[in-house]
Formats: sequence, structure tokens, C-alpha cells
Amino acid sequence: MEVDAIKAKIEAAIAGAEVTVTGDGSHFDARVISDEFAGKTPVQKQKMVYAPLNELITSGELHALTIKAYTPAEWEKAKKLQVMS
Repeated sequence: MEVDAIKAKIEAAIAGAEVTVTGDGSHFDARVISDEFAGKTPVQKQKMVYAPLNELITSGELHALTIKAYTPAEWEKAKKLQVMS
């Protein structure tokens, strides 16, 4: 599994998302920033990110994904607090 493939799937599913994916093999970290997350709980945000990757997770091609999902305002606040993972 390549980071670009994961990134492309998330970007296609969440309009206007700024996506950063790191990792290798089957373990990855994704940071997703989108206005689509406004008013959503952390669990709802994670479900939105997992949804386009479900097939890869089910097949075992993608084993582990750590998600950090933010609205643009939440991301600006996190950057100021230096919680940039």
C-alpha cells in the first residue's frame, strides 16, 4: 500500500480536504483537515476518513491507520499549541 493511494482515496471522498499521509507497509498515519468535519464528533470524523478505505482495511492491505481529523479552525489552534501530529 502506498501513501499516495491512501491520500487519493481520502481526498476523493472528502471534498476540499487537505490530506497528509505518512507510513510504510501496512501502518499509516493520516492528518485530514476539512470544513466537512464542522459540527462532527471525533468518532464521526474518523468514520468519514475510514469509509473510503474500508475495502483496503477489510482485505488486510491496510492494517493500521491512525487518524487526526481537524476543521481548519481546529488545525490552526492545534498548530499554535504545537500538537502537530
